[in-house]
Amino acid sequence: MTKWYLSQDRQNLEVVLNKTLKYIFVILVIIVVALGSFAGGFITGHVIPLTGIPGLPGPLTLTPPTVSPDQESATPQALQSLFSPFWEAWNLVHENYVDQPVDDVALMRGAISGMMNALGDQHSSYMDPKDYAEANSSLEGEYEGIGAFVDTSAAYLTITSPIPGSPAERAGLLPGDQIVAIDGVDMTGVNAEVARTKVLGPANTVVHLTVLREGEDNLLEIDVTREKITMKSASGKMLENDIAYIQLTTFGDKTTPELLATLKELMPQNPKGIILDLRNNGGGYLTTSVEVTSQFLGDGVVLYEQYGDGTRNTYDVIPEGLAADTQIPMVVLINEGSASASEIVAGALQDSGRAKLVGITSYGKGSVQNWIPLSGDNGAVRITVAKWLTPNENTIHEIGLTPDVEVDRTEEDYKANLDPQLDRAVEVLLEMAGK
Repeated sequence: MTKWYLSQDRQNLEVVLNKTLKYIFVILVIIVVALGSFAGGFITGHVIPLTGIPGLPGPLTLTPPTVSPDQESATPQALQSLFSPFWEAWNLVHENYVDQPVDDVALMRGAISGMMNALGDQHSSYMDPKDYAEANSSLEGEYEGIGAFVDTSAAYLTITSPIPGSPAERAGLLPGDQIVAIDGVDMTGVNAEVARTKVLGPANTVVHLTVLREGEDNLLEIDVTREKITMKSASGKMLENDIAYIQLTTFGDKTTPELLATLKELMPQNPKGIILDLRNNGGGYLTTSVEVTSQFLGDGVVLYEQYGDGTRNTYDVIPEGLAADTQIPMVVLINEGSASASEIVAGALQDSGRAKLVGITSYGKGSVQNWIPLSGDNGAVRITVAKWLTPNENTIHEIGLTPDVEVDRTEEDYKANLDPQLDRAVEVLLEMAGK
C-alpha cells in the first residue's frame, strides 16, 4: 500500500512536472518570439527612416526637397532641370538651417564665388564690392596699404613686386616673399584674397608680417607702416651719356597720359638711347599695354588674343608714337615681378627687334582677364577670356620672357642700393649705339 501511494505520488508528480515544463516552454517560446520581434523592429528602425518617436517634437524625417513654381518660372526652361538641385539646396537651407533668417545676399555671392572657383583657373574669381573697389583704386593710382602688387592664386599671399618708394620696398619685402602670418595670425589654409584684405588698412597703422623667403632658413618678421599710396605710374629722367630712363609701375587709368607727358619732356633732349624699366610692374589693363607699346613702335602687331574656340583678336600698333624712331636704340628691364601687361609690352618690343631685354626671366602671366561688374553693386567677376601670344606667336604663360642679357639683382644689391641690372642696360645701350 505504501508502495502504491509512493508510485502514485511519483506519477502525479511527473504529470505536474510535465505540465509545468510545457507551460515554461510555451512561455519561453513566447518570450523568444517577442524578443525576436523587438530585435527585428530595432534593426528595421536603422534601415528604414524613422517617421517619429512619441514624446519627441515633430517627425525625424526631412521633407523631400522641392522647387517652387516661382523658382521654376524664374529659370529659363532649358535650364530648369539643371538648376533644380540648386533651388532644392536653396530651399533646404531656408527651411532647415539652425540659425534663421539666413543672409540671402551672402548666399548669392557665395554661389557666384563657388561657380568661379569651379573653373579651376587661378586667375578667374569673384570680387565682392569691397574687393572690387580696392582693386580699382590701386589701378587708379591711390589707396591705403603697404604698396605692393601681390599674387592671390598661390597657397599664401605672395609679393610679386613692391612699388618703388613704397612702405613695402622700404621694409625690405622682395618679389617671391610669401606672407604666412599677419599680425601673428597663421594664414595657412586662409584664402590668399582674404589675406590680402588683412594687409590693407588705414594709413599710419602698422601691420606685422611673417614672411617665408626662399633661401632663408628662418621665417622673417617684418613690420610695415601703411600709407596712403599715390602711384605715379610713369616717370622719367635723363641719365649720363644722354640716355632717357623711363619707369612704369603699373598699367592703369593714368599710365598713358603720364607716359606721354614724360616722353614730351625727354624726347626733345635728343636721347642717344632709351631704357624702359618694367621691373616689379605687376601689370594692369590690356588696352593700356597696347597704348604704351605703340609709343615705341612705328607699326606691326602688339599681341594676339587667342580664344578657346580658335578665334583670335589682333592688336596692332597705334600710329605716331613719340619714341618710335628705330634709330634710337632701346633696352627694356624686366625681372620676376614683371607680369601680365608688362610682359605684353616687353614681348612685343623683343619680337619686333625694337629692344633688347635685360634682367631675369619675367613672371609668366599670359592670360587675359575681363573685370565685369555685376548689377546691384554686387561686385564683379574676373574671368579669363583668352590667352595672349607675342607677335611671333610665342606664349609666356607660366614660362615668362627670357632676357637677351641675363643679369640678377641680389638682396645684398638692394640693401647696398646697387643696381647691376640698370648698369648693364646702360652698357648694352652704349654698345648698340656704337654700332
